[in-house]
Formats: sequence, C-alpha cells, structure tokens
Amino acid sequence: MNEWLDPLLLSRWQFGLTTIYHFLFVPLTIGMALTVAIFQTAWVRTDKAKYLQLTHFFGKIFLINFAMGVVTGIVQEFQFGMNWSDYSRFVGDVFGAPLAFEGITAFFLEATFIGLWIFGWDKLPKKIHLATIWLTVIGSITSAYFILAANAFMQNPVAFEMNAEKGRAELTSIGELLTNPIVLASFPHTIFACFMVSAGLIISVAAWHLARNQHFETMRPALKFGMWMMIIAGILTTVSGDQLSLIMTEVQPMKMASAEAMYVTATGANASFSIFTLGTPDGVSELFSVRIPYLLSFLSTHTMDGTVEGINNLQAQYVDVYGPGDYTPTIWITYWSFRWMIGLGLAHMLVAIAGLFFTRKNAAKPARPWMWKVAIWSFPMSLLAMSVGWTFTEMGRQPWIVFGLMRTEDGISPGVTGLEILISLIVFTLLYGILAVVEFKLILKAVQKGPDDAPVHDAESGVAKQAVTVY
Repeated sequence: MNEWLDPLLLSRWQFGLTTIYHFLFVPLTIGMALTVAIFQTAWVRTDKAKYLQLTHFFGKIFLINFAMGVVTGIVQEFQFGMNWSDYSRFVGDVFGAPLAFEGITAFFLEATFIGLWIFGWDKLPKKIHLATIWLTVIGSITSAYFILAANAFMQNPVAFEMNAEKGRAELTSIGELLTNPIVLASFPHTIFACFMVSAGLIISVAAWHLARNQHFETMRPALKFGMWMMIIAGILTTVSGDQLSLIMTEVQPMKMASAEAMYVTATGANASFSIFTLGTPDGVSELFSVRIPYLLSFLSTHTMDGTVEGINNLQAQYVDVYGPGDYTPTIWITYWSFRWMIGLGLAHMLVAIAGLFFTRKNAAKPARPWMWKVAIWSFPMSLLAMSVGWTFTEMGRQPWIVFGLMRTEDGISPGVTGLEILISLIVFTLLYGILAVVEFKLILKAVQKGPDDAPVHDAESGVAKQAVTVY
C-alpha cells in the first residue's frame, strides 16, 4: 500500500495526466486558428459563400476547443505549486520568465482578438475583422514559443547562474533563454505538427460527410485543403524533426540512445537504426533486434561514419560526472513512443497522398466506402502521434526534471503526503473525464450538423448579417 502512496510516483502520474490532457487541446487550437484564418481570407478575397460557411463551421470547433484548453491550462499551472514546490523554488526565477511573457503578451493578445473576432462579425468591416483572426493566430503561435522556451530550459539549461546562498538558479539573460538551441529547433517541429493535427481533423470531418453524400460543395474543397495541409505540414515536420534530433543528440545523448535502444557506442555500419528491438528485463543489453546499417549514424550525425554513444557508455559517464545513480529513462517507453510518433506521422501522410489520388477529378472510379473509413481515422492518428511525441520528449529526459541540474525526485513538494496527492489525482481524473465527455459531445454535435447555410452579407460593407447568430 505504501508503494501506491509514494508522493513521487503519484506526483508524476498527476502531472502526466494534466499535461497530456491539456496537450490534447493545444495543437488543435493552434492548427484550427490558422485553418479558420485561411478560410476567412479566401472568403474575403473571392466572396465565395462556401469559404464563409467553412469559416463558421470550423470556427465553432475552434472555439469549443479553445475554451476547454483554457480551463485545463489553468489547472496545469497549479501543479507547480501543489506538487512541485521545490522545483518551482529552484528554477522559478528562470522558468517563470517565459511563462510570464506568455501570459501578459501572447495569451492576452490571443484572448483579446478572439473576442473581437467572435463579436465583431456584424460590427467590424470585413478586412478589419479578418485581421482579428490573424492576430489570434499570431497570439497562439507566440504563446507556444514562450511555453516551449520554458520547456527547453528543462531539456538544456542555459542563461542562468547558481546562487549558492539561496540554493537556486537565477536568470542572467532573457535573450539567451529565448534563443536556446532546443527551442529554436523544437518550435517549428511542434508548430508544423500542430498543423498536421488540424489537417487530420479537417480530413476526418470532410470524409465523414462525403461518405454520406452531404455538404458536397463545402466538404470537397475542405477535404482537398486538409490533405494538402497534411502533406506540406508533414514534410516540414519531418525536416524540422531531423534538425531537432541532431541537437538532442548533442545535449541529451541518453534520450536519443534510448530512443534507438542503442546499448553500446557504435560507429558507421554498427550504428544501425533499430526497426524492432527486445532487451533484457533490466534494460542493460539487447536480446534481439532488426536493424538497418549506417542509418542511425546518418540520422544522428548526417555522416555515414559518425559515432553514436550507447546507453551503457553514457551511464558510466554520467556516474563519473553526477555521482552514483541510474541515469537511464524507461527504455521501452522512449523506444516505442519514438516509433509510434514517426509511424503514425507517416501513416496519415500516406492517407492524405492516397486521398488526393483517389478523389482527383479524372479518377476512373469513385472512392470506395472503406477509403472514407480509413480517412476518418486521420484525426485520431494525428492526435495520437502528437501525444506520443510529447511523451517521448518528457519521459526521455528522466530521471532529470532539469537536465544535469535537478533530478525529478528532488523537485516534489516536501510537505505534501501521498494520500493528499492521491485524492487530488482522483478528483482531477474524474473532472477531466467529465470535461472529455462534454468536449466530445459538443464537437461531435457541431461536426454532425455540418456547415450552416451561407449567411447573407452586405457586399458593400462586408458585414455578415446572420453571422452573429452562428456562435
């Protein structure tokens, strides 16, 4: 029983629950904001009713998701004071700076202009109203940058000095913090992945309606848009992911070695990419694997004869530097989450490519019913890919909460008992379960209803007369 009341274990479970749950809404909010802005821009430029209908339709989904993301995000921030007070005290001067910037600049920008967008349909000129949604997009993307900058400090601590008297890290340069090599690489990778999630939703929704032969005039262009967005964003995600892996190999070689289940340092042909690996129960050696020679060397160093450090070698190095302890993450989680991230990402890119082929104008045969069913899975696949990617990022850093500075076990709140954390964990789980049902039903209702009839608008003033009733 005492094991189940371990404050460290329960605190990690609770933070994992709140983080993953909140992160379900973040990529969709960022991606859908851009989607809505693009459709509204198309309407402003062409004055075609179908683009206005798509703006309102996906705007509803965007607003539902945004509201739920705000609620879960507030709870997320409470975690630092509830269960991780020693961590907050140790790095609060550094970690809190980008979060403060996010709150007083990016989030306020996003929240202000999303309000103007919602209530300005019948009050603002067309182009000014369009500017409000683009400013919302800028706010959401900027918000992501500041949050990723804070996370990048946990992955690669920079721009600080230790105050021995107070026993904490103190910020020395906000510019250096915001230009951490990790955030410069992880930001584009994350944003492009967010666009893939949004594209997955568009494909799923459009495929659902087209499979039922309804809303053809709006859903067919939406499907095309979603598939092209998936392919373009997928390519950019892959390229930016390659750059991120190069930097991660430099600053967190243990994470990348664990991602490949590479136990022994290897060079050239021996530095092979693992398609499938089985290791011993204690995670110190390999039992069986299927590998591609040279590929891991190329991916890690962009050379065919590059050296890739292994888990066992790095463990020995870390013991020399940081003292006795186990510095390996949970190998099976990092290994499989890395592969699920890549595999799912490639899978729904292939769905988009196949979709463009089978729905082209001169296709010999119409799309089969099973093809629509496959396309409908685009959104779950993209959302799962994003979630396991974030799991890999955070779990691969363990046992560090701030790499090289503070272990996770040293960051928990000393005065909180396991029973108290267990109670809050149960409450959060139940609350989030209820919110999940509400979110799912609201979005499902909006999706099944489909786009409304095109609002009547004044061509001279650009005011959409019925748009105010949409929300």
